Amino acid sequence: MRNHRGFTLLELMVVVALIALATTTVVVSLRDSNETRLETEALRLGAMLDAARAQSRTSGVPVLWQAGADGFGLRPAGASAATAPAPNLRPWLHEGTSVQIVQPPEARMLVLGPEPLTVPQRIELRLGDARLTLASDGLGPFAVLRGVP
Repeated sequence: MRNHRGFTLLELMVVVALIALATTTVVVSLRDSNETRLETEALRLGAMLDAARAQSRTSGVPVLWQAGADGFGLRPAGASAATAPAPNLRPWLHEGTSVQIVQPPEARMLVLGPEPLTVPQRIELRLGDARLTLASDGLGPFAVLRGVP
C-alpha cells in the first residue's frame, strides 16, 4: 500500500482563501483615509500661505487668499479687478475638499502680510466627515490643529 503525501484540494483552497483575506486586510488598511488626505491638503495649504505671507513681506504688497469649490487663488491686494490678473486657481489635491474661514469672522478672504504681526487667522478644511483646522496666531507660521471644534 502506497502512502500519498501532499495536500488535499480542500486544504489548498483554505490556504488560498486565508492569503486572499490577509491581502485584502492589508490593502484596505494602507488606503488613504479622509483624515490623511485632509492633513496632506492642510500641510500644502499652510506652506503656500506662509510662502505668500513671506512674499508679501518682501514686496510690501499684501496678498489676498480666497477659496472656491474647485480650489484657491492668491493675488496681490490693492489692484483693481481690471488691472490685477485673475487669481491663479490652484485645484484641491482631493476632490470634495471644502474650506471655511473661521477667523477673522465673516471674512471672505485672508489678507497675508506685509506686516510682521497680523490678526489671528483660522481656516477649517473638510473632506467627507473629516475636519481639520489650519491656523496662525498672526505671528507664527500656519499649523495644523487637531481636536479643535
